[in-house]
Amino acid sequence: MPIRPLRPQIIVSNIVRDLVRLCSDRRGGVAVMMGFLMPVLLGGFGIGFEVSNWYLNTRWMLNAADSATIAAASNASANYDVEAKAVAAQYGFVDGSNDVTVTASNTAACPGGGNTCYSVTISKVVPLYFSQVVGFVGDTTLNGANAKTLTSTSIAQQSVAPVPVCLLALASSGQGIRSDGGPFADMTNCDVMSNSTATCNGSDLNATIGAAHESNNGCGNTQYSNVPISPDPYESLASNIPANTCSSYPQEPTKKKDPALPASNQWSGPQILNGNVIFCGDLQLTGNVIINAPTGAVLVIENGQLDTNGYTLSTANGSALTIVFSGTNGGSYAHAPTGGGTLNFNAPTTGPWSGIAIYQDPSLTSGVDISAAGNSPTWDITGLVYLPNSNVTFSGAVNKSSFGASCFVMVANTVRINGTGSILETGGCPVAGLNMPTAQVPSRGELVY
Repeated sequence: MPIRPLRPQIIVSNIVRDLVRLCSDRRGGVAVMMGFLMPVLLGGFGIGFEVSNWYLNTRWMLNAADSATIAAASNASANYDVEAKAVAAQYGFVDGSNDVTVTASNTAACPGGGNTCYSVTISKVVPLYFSQVVGFVGDTTLNGANAKTLTSTSIAQQSVAPVPVCLLALASSGQGIRSDGGPFADMTNCDVMSNSTATCNGSDLNATIGAAHESNNGCGNTQYSNVPISPDPYESLASNIPANTCSSYPQEPTKKKDPALPASNQWSGPQILNGNVIFCGDLQLTGNVIINAPTGAVLVIENGQLDTNGYTLSTANGSALTIVFSGTNGGSYAHAPTGGGTLNFNAPTTGPWSGIAIYQDPSLTSGVDISAAGNSPTWDITGLVYLPNSNVTFSGAVNKSSFGASCFVMVANTVRINGTGSILETGGCPVAGLNMPTAQVPSRGELVY
């Protein structure tokens, strides 16, 4: 039977019919679509997985950097970086291990200005996985393969805390506090502060804290350098010094031809004082003196010294005394205690001179130095000894007064400590009515970034 050729119309009709059937047939369509979408899906999952992993690692690194930076700022010593790396290691980030780098700095820029902040940066190199599917090649290599560097940085600054000090040197240059071979010096439970440098040879003074605005070389059980200057909190008390009513200032004779000191300038036995008492010229003891001042007294010595002359000046039980040295600069005037014997008295606990035992007028700059503080005479004093322009050699052991609290504070221009140079009574200044001077010493670090 002969085969009849297909007509063109039939061929076209069959092709159209088959195409329609193919278009309407959904079998295997998903597989075809997945074939096209699979690279995109894998790349998306890879990026999501790795970005999440990077985020978690970075957060953990940041936690470690925060703690390490606070530790470095709190340490604030020459080995602050060792402290920082040790803390980072506790979080599993060991410098130089497992592609980790930990760096610390104490010269980081502070957000508020300056470059005295502490910073810790933790970096870790991690390999790339699925993210390479979409062409991401990272920013470094690890064992010859593409990798990415994760980094976290924290910045902290050192906070400060006030501590009361029993010895403050106000000098803005030179050696404010110096100790030369003083192994017997004892400042137990006492903090010392120099507004310039502090250098202790032979012992650390056994002071609880030693601080200096510049360098501290060996002073204190705990030592700080580069702390803020401690302001003078007592200079303004000079406004309480009464007006000078003296017309002459008798002085102790220093030569045979000099006139003798008038009897009015010599004290012995009980003395009753009330309020402000102005004394003109030198005051010399010719016997033991007991001051009776139940309401407190201020003895203002104008252009004169207090020469204990081997005797004792003391306050009676229930009495209080402030000794003020005032006057003019120049000449041969001395404005300080001198002589053997003992000063045994306590400052008032109320009023404008509360807590002040001895006060040198801050306007005095000559005749104010003391060469044997605490030793000639012996100091049994409760309260503050304020000598703002005096260069003091401190060689005695200071004890509390017989009837006062256990409080002694000395503020001077410079203090050189030798011999015993000890402050035996501390801790009772609040009871003694004295607001102690303070030093701002490093405390815990605080994050600033």
